Amino acid sequence: MKCHRSMLMAIATAAAMAEEPKLPEPSGPASPFDPSRMVGIIKRKALIKDLAAVYHAECLTYCQELLELQTKWEEPFIDLKPPEDSKKETARPSKRVKKLR
Repeated sequence: MKCHRSMLMAIATAAAMAEEPKLPEPSGPASPFDPSRMVGIIKRKALIKDLAAVYHAECLTYCQELLELQTKWEEPFIDLKPPEDSKKETARPSKRVKKLR
């Protein structure tokens, strides 16, 4: 979990560093296309894609671990011995008879 958080922080820091300084928006209703903004958009998109890949890999790891735990849980308990009721049935009666008072 710590590794995941540190990786997220590193990606977020890289995204903040890669961001282009914001240009003042034109006051006109229809802003013309500015190709210099595309570089920042493409960088952010790549960082988001990397983050999604890391998150997906981590999810797959947790799913695999969960599946292994579930199959392990469903296995019969081999180490446990069955209860031995036969000992109780074959027990001999005591040799001394108890006196009734």
